[in-house]
Amino acid sequence: MEDLRKKVFADIKRLVVKVGTRLLCNDDNTPNTVYLKHLVSEICRLQDGGHALVLVSSGAVGLGMGALGYKVRPSRLPEKQACAAVGQVRLMHLYEDLFAKRGKVVAQILLSAEDFHNRTRFNNIRNTVDSLLAKGVIPIINENDTITTDEIKVGDNDKLSADVAHFLDADLLVILSDEDGLYTRNPKQHPDAQPIAIVPKVTPEILKLGGAAPGSGVSVGGMRAKLRALQQATEAGTPAVLTKGTDALLLELVRGKTVGTLFLPNSARIRNNKRWMAFVSKPKGQIGVDAGGEKALLTRKVSLLPAGILKIKGNFVAGDFVEILNPNREVIGRGRTAYSASDVEKIRGKKSGLIPEILGRKGPEEVIHRDQLVIF
Repeated sequence: MEDLRKKVFADIKRLVVKVGTRLLCNDDNTPNTVYLKHLVSEICRLQDGGHALVLVSSGAVGLGMGALGYKVRPSRLPEKQACAAVGQVRLMHLYEDLFAKRGKVVAQILLSAEDFHNRTRFNNIRNTVDSLLAKGVIPIINENDTITTDEIKVGDNDKLSADVAHFLDADLLVILSDEDGLYTRNPKQHPDAQPIAIVPKVTPEILKLGGAAPGSGVSVGGMRAKLRALQQATEAGTPAVLTKGTDALLLELVRGKTVGTLFLPNSARIRNNKRWMAFVSKPKGQIGVDAGGEKALLTRKVSLLPAGILKIKGNFVAGDFVEILNPNREVIGRGRTAYSASDVEKIRGKKSGLIPEILGRKGPEEVIHRDQLVIF
């Protein structure tokens, strides 16, 4: 087991570590300073061992709840944003103080979904983080909960950590949890549940192990959100580990020690530009293909032609990103369409040579060119 881990982790240089609210906050929403000191110590050991690291940290809303006297996460958006505003200051003060005692400098980066969906902003974030890492600074990233609404939220910090792994081109994603890995059943409800040491691929069956329950009254997400983030990272070619935060010895982990559950990456690592396209860009619609179109896309690395299109969904325009679905309604890829939804509706099922006649103008032969297409 450790031989496989050492092989997977042989060239780990850059990694993303995500830590959740339940680890950072006590039951009364005061800071868990014992754990914070452990986490900071482990991150410093990693950096001193030659690794570049970005920390994705929850905890702002939880600490804000404690400061403002909330016992349960508020349901009204302005109240949650107020908790985030108060808590983020406290969280960063704790990190800055603890890291400074070890001679380390930290930086705060607050992000929203639009920072990822916009390619220019996405690249700017990457350049900023690259500059910070080159100077030995430890970037600490959180969603900007003070201003985000449902329309512009990343979703949760598990998803955020996978997105960060994409722009960082990370060699490893580590999600620190209050569980020591993935089990065959919920270990809190089933004492006979067995730990799973290695997950070769996050399949629908694996996702079901995450259950459907949301996070606690303080945190959001839960095991299912973690599994979706791990799926996103591994499908892009980044290995990932889910392990218990209180027990995690991060330097030993990246050197191959068997801890938690290892999620193996896809054999083919997706290039940075296509990784953004596949997992971070915001799809505006869907294009369904027939069995022949699916086979061609999966086996021949071709462009998507109108002849293989069965149906469309959404009101997208030329240049928008869309998901590609097979006849079973499963998402098999994503790409940038050269035509609007109305035009695709007119040319679907037809040969490319008929496009000028149908639309009354010349246009590309491909609805989505293979250079603008990622197949999962």
